Amino acid sequence: MNTTSIKELRTITTFDAPIELLWKVWTEPKHIVNWWGPAGFTSTIHVMDVQEEGEWKMTMHGPDGKNYPNRSIYLEIIPYHKIVFEHFNPHFTTTVFFEEKGDETQIDWSMLFDTPEMYDIVVKAHKADEGQKQNIERLEHYLRVLLGSSMN
Repeated sequence: MNTTSIKELRTITTFDAPIELLWKVWTEPKHIVNWWGPAGFTSTIHVMDVQEEGEWKMTMHGPDGKNYPNRSIYLEIIPYHKIVFEHFNPHFTTTVFFEEKGDETQIDWSMLFDTPEMYDIVVKAHKADEGQKQNIERLEHYLRVLLGSSMN
């Protein structure tokens, strides 16, 4: 039995954008603040040191006015291919693979929790699966904005 599946949230999505742009919006604070988080959330990036052992500290601001501090440490960075970071409180490991598909880019984004119980708390009780879906939708919208301007 593969016990990973009962403690992993995984989404595979293909974007109509080049891999270079997908990499930028995942690794540059000026871009990630425009799409990170569920619908209605904003983010303040305090530190985003995208290198192995680098720290990512940010605060997500909920539409209800509550602040959600986040801290992660990057474990693996392979430019234009893979980002792995360990998130603390709640604890999980995020892995994002980037794959060029012609003019499009596919990402395979997973969050692996320590136990099925932690998965249940974060995904079922706090609706992280819906949050990740909204995050993907916000990313798609932001990419359309960038591709429609000269910013990229």
